[in-house]
Amino acid sequence: MKKFSAKELKGFDGTTPGAPVYFAYKGKVYDVTDNPLFIEGMHFEHPAGGDLSEYLAEAPHGAEVLEELIVVGEYGG
Repeated sequence: MKKFSAKELKGFDGTTPGAPVYFAYKGKVYDVTDNPLFIEGMHFEHPAGGDLSEYLAEAPHGAEVLEELIVVGEYGG
């Protein structure tokens, strides 16, 4: 499985048309390219291309929603 650094993950923030959109959560990298909840790389005020682990506690949902997403790699920070 591919390992992503913080710098590398930043390149998948949704600002490049046609490029994949990823974010990290607890060491895993998830693909949200076609997810309608990530519009132009943003999920409400949370941008893709980084580690969103600290924000889930504030979300109106739990980590179970991530089970529907595809894991594309591991996040090493």
